[in-house]
Formats: sequence, C-alpha cells, structure tokens
Amino acid sequence: MNPSAMTPGFVVLTLSLLLGIQPVTTDLYLPALPAVTSGFGASLSQAQLTLTGMLLAFGCSQMVWGPLSDRFGRRPILLAGLGLYTLAAIGSALSGHMTALVVWRVLQGAAMGAVVMAGRAIVRDLYPPEQGARVLSKALSGLGIIAAFSAPLGGWVASAWGWRAALSLPAVFGVLTLALLALRFKETVAQPNPRALQPAVLWRTWDGIVRNPAFWTYSLLATASYAGLFTFLGASSFVFIDVLGVSRVAYGWSLFTMASSYLAGTFLCRRLLPRMGVQRTVWVGGFITLGSASVLALLPYAGLTHPLGILLPYCVFMVGHGIHQPCGQSGAVGPFPHAAGAASALSGMLMMFAAFGMGSWLGWRMDGTVYPLTNGIAFWAVCIAFTVWVLVPRYGSPRTPPQRVA
Repeated sequence: MNPSAMTPGFVVLTLSLLLGIQPVTTDLYLPALPAVTSGFGASLSQAQLTLTGMLLAFGCSQMVWGPLSDRFGRRPILLAGLGLYTLAAIGSALSGHMTALVVWRVLQGAAMGAVVMAGRAIVRDLYPPEQGARVLSKALSGLGIIAAFSAPLGGWVASAWGWRAALSLPAVFGVLTLALLALRFKETVAQPNPRALQPAVLWRTWDGIVRNPAFWTYSLLATASYAGLFTFLGASSFVFIDVLGVSRVAYGWSLFTMASSYLAGTFLCRRLLPRMGVQRTVWVGGFITLGSASVLALLPYAGLTHPLGILLPYCVFMVGHGIHQPCGQSGAVGPFPHAAGAASALSGMLMMFAAFGMGSWLGWRMDGTVYPLTNGIAFWAVCIAFTVWVLVPRYGSPRTPPQRVA
C-alpha cells in the first residue's frame, strides 16, 4: 500500500502510540510497584512476576498475532488487541490479590503483543528498510515522549490516589488509541496472504526467517539493547526507592530524564543515518553504549553509590538505545516484505524472552545493593558492542538479498 493512503504525520503518530503502549504498560506501573508489593504482602519475586509474566506473554503471543496479521491484515488484529488490552488493564486495577493481578497482567501482555507486533510490521508494509529505519526513529521519538511522561505521571498518581489509580491509566490510553485507529487507520497490507496460516506455509516462513543471518544480527542488537533497558526497569524502582531512599515522585522524574535521553538518541540516529548508513551508525552507538555502561559498573566499586552516579551514566546508555532500537527493529524485518508480521513477531519474542530471563535473574539476585542493576546493564552493553562491531559488519549489510519465505 502506498504511504499516501495515510498522511506521513498520521503514520508516525500511529506508530508512536502503538509502540508507546510498552512504556505505558511498564513505566506508569513502576513507581507503584513497591506499594503494590507491600499492599498485598507479597514477596519481591511475586512482584517481579507482574512484570516478567506480562513480558513473557507479550513475547509468546506475537508468534500467534504475526501470522494472523499476515493472513487477515493489521487493522483487525490491532482493534482486537487494543480492546483486549483495555479490558485487561481494567481487571489489573480492580485486582483483589496478587495472583489475580499477575493473571490480568499476563493477559495485558498478550494483548500488547498484537499492538506492538503490528506497529513494527506496518513499517515494513509501507517503507523499504533504510527509509523504514528513519520513520521508525521518528516513531520511537514519540515513544520517548510517552515514556518520559509516563513514569512521573505514574509516580504522582500513585502518591496521590494509590497504586490502583496508576494501574487504571493504561485503560484510558487503550480506549483513546482504539478510538483513533477505528476512525482513521487504513489497512497497510496491500494483499493479505490467504495461505499464511497453512502449516506448510508457516513452516517455510519461519524456516526462511531463522536461516537469514541479517535477521539474527539485527534481532540480537534489538534484543540486547532492550534487555539493557529492562534491567533498569526491573530493578531501578527497588534500588532507587528502597536502597537509595529516593521518593516515588523523584524516582518518576528520574525515569523522565532517562526517557528524554532516549529521545535525544532517536534524534541523533536520524541525523547519522543519512550520512553514515545503518552499519556505521550502530558502530558509533556501540562506543556510547559500552563507554557509559563501563562507568556505571565501575562507580559502585569505587564506593560511589549516589543516585546520580547511576542515573547519569545510564542516561548516556539510553542515547545509544535510541540508536540501536530503530536500526535493530527495522533491520530484523527488512529482508521479509511478504512476511513482515512473522518476522516482527519472532524478533519481538526474542526481546521478551531476554527480558523475562533478566527479570527472573533480578528477582533472585536483588540483594539490597546496586550491583545486580549495574552489572546487569554492563553485561548487555558488552553484547551490544560485540554485535555492532563484529556481527553487523559481517552479516548486517543492507544488500543482504531478500529470501522468499511463503
């Protein structure tokens, strides 16, 4: 479909909302997470399950939503996903015990899978890979704005009206986004594949995707970068509030600063891409990522555990994240114009598996110090540096020939 079917500005707004549902689901909730834990008398591992369980469902569900969207189009999958998401968000806010909250959050994650998967696939529906990276960078700037205000808003609402009020805000976001898309969004799949759900076709599709080295290279980049973000999201509320004594409102504003740095990274990405191309852009991002994570990891060993000693280096890390995410997500689906939903789903599932594993590790390793947070981020920074300095030059060329997968 020609992008002119919807104005470029509306496409970017739509992508920003679809991809921005992730920070709405997590960042609004994080300032309230310690209060949820104490309110239900739950353990730290149970509290982490409200995040990790949601993310595991988010990742796995995309493997179902992706082929469905290739078969029936993006629009019906988006509307169904947003409707289910809104229902689950209401259920989360009304939960009477921790088990119910975990169940509703898992359902919320499964619904969110349809929304985010479709958002990434829409980019490939409308644009070739190089242009798609620039458009996705604009959309992720919108995500950065949403993320910047989600945490302060969540902290303020949780402090003023309690954690249930904070958990009700995603339902409002879901209703407004659903209404906008129902009225304005046009189908982006020019010709849905009527055979997309046939077992033999599905097998050929997945086989073609997993055999493509460019897919694995850019998926690893997006996965490692997201895992570095999730390490902060999964541990920072406990580290900042419980270990370092930061208030919930102040913690919310620290996430605002972090998200603003990510926003700056997406702007930098758009400036670098036309001049340097994807490979050299992520090469530069590797220095930003590894340098900042090294400082973050070394400061606590030098006895410096002030909140700013964590926040400032991590803000620089987030500049690199703003470079790696649009390039990684666009590069992973680029070779598959006729199976963008499936490729987007598999890439998204890998990201969420990494987040689930990291969240589970944090639930076991959180020990009242900052080290699980800082060392975890340093580990993912090394993975990113290896990917952009070794794998991308070898396997990530935009000239990688597309493979017929269906």
